Amino acid sequence: MRNDPPHWDLVEAKKDRFAALADRVWSTPELLYKEHRSAEAHREALEAEGWRVTTQVAGIETAVMGEAGSGGPVIAILGEYDALPGLSQAAGVDRHAPLEEGGSGHGCGHNLLGAGALQAATAVKDYLEAEGLPGTIRYYGCPAEEGGAAKTFMVRDGVFDDVDAALSWHPFSFNGIIPPLTLAVSMLDFHFKGRASHAAVSPHLGRSALDAVELMSVGVNYMREHVPQDARMHYAVLDTGGVAPNVVQENATVRYSVRALTRPVMQDIVERVKNVAEGAALMTGTSVTVRPISAMSEMLDNPPLYKLLLSHFEQAGPAQFDDADIEHARKMQATLSDADIEAACAATGVERPESPICDFIVPYETRGVPMLGSTDLGDISWKVPFAQLGGGTMAIGTPLHTWQVVAQGKTPAAHKTMTQVAKALAGAAIDLMRNPRHLAEARADFEARIAKTPYETPLEPGAEPRVP
Repeated sequence: MRNDPPHWDLVEAKKDRFAALADRVWSTPELLYKEHRSAEAHREALEAEGWRVTTQVAGIETAVMGEAGSGGPVIAILGEYDALPGLSQAAGVDRHAPLEEGGSGHGCGHNLLGAGALQAATAVKDYLEAEGLPGTIRYYGCPAEEGGAAKTFMVRDGVFDDVDAALSWHPFSFNGIIPPLTLAVSMLDFHFKGRASHAAVSPHLGRSALDAVELMSVGVNYMREHVPQDARMHYAVLDTGGVAPNVVQENATVRYSVRALTRPVMQDIVERVKNVAEGAALMTGTSVTVRPISAMSEMLDNPPLYKLLLSHFEQAGPAQFDDADIEHARKMQATLSDADIEAACAATGVERPESPICDFIVPYETRGVPMLGSTDLGDISWKVPFAQLGGGTMAIGTPLHTWQVVAQGKTPAAHKTMTQVAKALAGAAIDLMRNPRHLAEARADFEARIAKTPYETPLEPGAEPRVP
């Protein structure tokens, strides 16, 4: 006879209201630091569940926190709810069908991420109240993960100073842990100031800011041969100085993102990129102003906490999909290339399954290929012991940041997986509260790593949360 943990019933009891929250946020996709309706939806859900609510966390208008319980330990479950530009898409449709041309969409599944995290945290809150146990559970609604690095600013401003451990998850193709290896990144704008002049009559009097941008790009491109192979340098020209070729461009701006496996290496490359900018300004007789935007650290591993979290996911098990779920996933998978599917399987370290949607939990030992992207969860992992799961809410092979993710963001299959992940997150949080050994092991691993490389914020002086 099956004897399910009591918190599973608490998760199941409220699954419909949190699925509705996920769908509500899906329907109002908002970009970084503009997630006012999404943050309000989470605030309303927190208040309806009886949380103690704090808004404008760390002075960020769209950051919200709920707290319940008292005493220690303090366990945090982190959610997100920002969307991406240009990914508007009708739900449940296996073809590209924007609801609004050029509109935004939840192409990384953050509508599910935030709702599922709050679903888990609420189950922990209800469990503590029912059992009369000590301990504090917090839900952090974090905006601007997509390029805004809100969590990095929140860490810098002390929001997590009294947290003992933190957990999260992310919608994905597979069920399991997300390997804790990402790239540190810094984003900066370089604004060049020159002198306008008639390009034909008096070119000798002009100083072209656009020339400076082009020379900077040439210089950085030559750098690529002399940085570690895992480093990345991307750029976008934001302002070319106008559309009149007969006017020497007085202003021009280029944005750079610099990534590397570790924060110190990333910061060293950033300084070299700044030197290239200064050289371009010197060559063109212009001046350059550097404007920091955001930065994120690489992810710090914590094997004891990852193993604990995965053990609860294995206990909860994958979602039980019906024929309609599988048929819809098959149709969505048909919109992908074989390369998409094989890349997702290789990244996870598994053979291509027969099912178009993940119906198993990937073992801890199957680490796959590190994700060479970046996330502001990296800075959380340097502040407190941290672990996160991936939940298979979409057809296997679905690349993140695509219309296919948006199309699958409201499906019954996604809601089912969200609930199973919530059981795992809630179970791990309760275990950390009730079993001091688990928290001590996670803390010991964390302290040993921090002792070797102390944390320093990757943010440039003067950086503040803002829309890039």
